[in-house]
Amino acid sequence: MKKIIVFVLLFISVYSFGDTADNYQDLLKKVDSLVNFSDSDISAEYTVTKKDPAGSSSTTVAAMFRRDSDEKFLILILEPVIDKGKGYLKTGDNLWLYDPVGRTFTFTSAKERFQNSSARNSDFNRSNYSSDYEVISGKPGKLGRFDCTVLELNAVKESASFPKIKIWVSDDNLVRKIEDYSLSGQLMRTTAVPKYQKVGEKWLPAVMVILDHLKYRTVDGKKKFERTTIKIKNPSVKKIPDSVYTKEYLEKVNR
Repeated sequence: MKKIIVFVLLFISVYSFGDTADNYQDLLKKVDSLVNFSDSDISAEYTVTKKDPAGSSSTTVAAMFRRDSDEKFLILILEPVIDKGKGYLKTGDNLWLYDPVGRTFTFTSAKERFQNSSARNSDFNRSNYSSDYEVISGKPGKLGRFDCTVLELNAVKESASFPKIKIWVSDDNLVRKIEDYSLSGQLMRTTAVPKYQKVGEKWLPAVMVILDHLKYRTVDGKKKFERTTIKIKNPSVKKIPDSVYTKEYLEKVNR
């Protein structure tokens, strides 16, 4: 009798989790839908400031152009002067880095660091949580003033930047915090998104703060991590010419 009861309880538990997992997967779709601009282009100016554990800092200013419906983006470096004219072009699964000095294109990866900061190239891409990850677990949580759903996710695509992540989704279906993990479970990065801005009917982060847990120094017994702050301003959903999402455009703007 006890074995039967245990089996029934186990069956109910598994069945209930499956139903809940579907709800969580639906939540990921809502998260993606709020920040993806599938019906228009999106452009903005990104200011990426990296501060290393020793205290020195560097800043990169870039123009970002994105067309989510075609899985394209182009990033053009505006500052510093030494890097001006460098660019990143993504079309589908291909991502190139353009060097205006040698006038060459080289393949790079969405997983690579952006301009040697704690940001990754994938941070400029559209949100792909619902297609790149599956939900392993979920629970209610609190993050500052936000009531959140905390989801643990495992990658289902090799192209995902991290094999395991944990995200905090507030009640308005916006991601407020992300923890990125290696396959072995080591914490790699923590990203906070304290502020969003509304652009048309969609949302775009206004500020992102990334802590790199692989780059730190210990001061008075405490770890000081490399910090990258991304500020996004002047967003626009105006139509961008098709020619912008081409190698020829990067070559042309550098002449």
